[in-house]
Amino acid sequence: MSRLQRSAVAVAVALAIGGAFYLGRTTAGGGDAAGADAPVQAASTGERRVLYWHDPMNPGPRFDKPGKSPFMDMQLQPVYADESGDTGVKVSSQVQQNLGIRTAVVSRADVSTSFDAVGSVQFDERLNVAVQTRTSGYLERLHVRAPMERVIKGQALATVFAPEWLGPLNDIVALKRSGASADLVSAAKERTRAMSIPAELVRQAEAGGAPQARYTLVAPANGVVAELGVREGVAISPGMTLFRIAGLEKVWAVVEVPEAQAVHLTRGQKVAAAVQADPSRTFTGTLQDILPQVNPSTRTLQARFEVDNKGGRLIPGMLLRLQVAGATASRLVVPAEAVIRTGSRAVAVVRKGNGAFEPREVKLGADLGEQLEVVGGLAEGDEVVTSGQFLVDSEARLRSVLGSMAAAQPASAPTLAATPSVTYSAQGRVDGVDADSLTLSHGPVAELKWPAMTMPFNKPSPTAFADTKVGDVVRFEFRKKGEAYELVSVHPMGAAK
Repeated sequence: MSRLQRSAVAVAVALAIGGAFYLGRTTAGGGDAAGADAPVQAASTGERRVLYWHDPMNPGPRFDKPGKSPFMDMQLQPVYADESGDTGVKVSSQVQQNLGIRTAVVSRADVSTSFDAVGSVQFDERLNVAVQTRTSGYLERLHVRAPMERVIKGQALATVFAPEWLGPLNDIVALKRSGASADLVSAAKERTRAMSIPAELVRQAEAGGAPQARYTLVAPANGVVAELGVREGVAISPGMTLFRIAGLEKVWAVVEVPEAQAVHLTRGQKVAAAVQADPSRTFTGTLQDILPQVNPSTRTLQARFEVDNKGGRLIPGMLLRLQVAGATASRLVVPAEAVIRTGSRAVAVVRKGNGAFEPREVKLGADLGEQLEVVGGLAEGDEVVTSGQFLVDSEARLRSVLGSMAAAQPASAPTLAATPSVTYSAQGRVDGVDADSLTLSHGPVAELKWPAMTMPFNKPSPTAFADTKVGDVVRFEFRKKGEAYELVSVHPMGAAK
């Protein structure tokens, strides 16, 4: 290859790189190297008609003929008539490949509302049984001496001595021995029932045996002694709770469920559960209640699942991993990496049919992990950029086409009521410190309907909050300024970790 040929190839490569990015539509501008308002030159018959030439790095000025740009060390590029109505930013296929710009098609997918959750095992309060006494006396002996002991129905719990019972029982013995009428004996027995004297002791007195004022309390159900309220030798009084037995045939698994998932729960819904420490131990359960209270710090509701535990293998405090089954529906989805979140808006870069790229604000639904549900802004079949959005945005900033991805919202789109004079507050952790911003992982902001997220906040000046370090737990105030949010104050709450 001759030197002249090599020079021609080098010029062609330079023109290809310099003209990789160009606008489909430019604004009218003035000034040129050979007259800004010169007539537009037409190409020869059969070729594309050139409207004007411009510098891709400074697209405002228009030139009537090719040449070297007066602004940059590069050749002017033509704008053709069939491109003049295009909008967005165009990137050549070669540069797209070099920059790693990847796209994906918006599609429909069968999405299940099933989700996994971790719950803690608790006693089923409906199975609790209280063991009380209805008479005064003394607790002579404890047969169960420590809380959380397992007991079975009919097992002896304690022996009680009730001196008050001796009088009514002796009356029955005396009436029987004296041959009193059946009415008198019946009246005496009614008195023993009013004093809650066990029927066994009454029958013993009727048979002529010596009256007994001692009796044994037994467990009314299977379970564990969740509460032991007495010790040996203490005096007891009517209505005093001596034991509280918690049943274990069924237990509750209490789960913290995010608001977005709680709307899919219905009473009676089935659940499969496994012990967190041993997934081979599985159980079945049913959703009993969704407690009518939202935790304001985590924005979650408590769901109470009833889990079968006939073998007694589940004990309170254990962690269960639950698989909550849900309905399946067809939804419009997009890869999560295709969506740029700005705090108050979500934006996707769409590749149009003519090869240009344009930003589009989208409304998001459920977070499906690697995919996001789209409820507005995109249609099935749209091609969205999944890698390289910010490279397209950088080119758009140079061209002022995307307007830093802050195009005005459609009139029908909902907007957040944020006024520059309104100050909001939140608590979070410092994840990054830059010259002009702080990146904070913060909790929900109810006034703006924000969930917990990580996002940058602008500093009022480069020297502001100089003592703030990565890892600090802070409480901060901020306000909306333009299309971004600016910090007003930062108050440390903990040392950097």
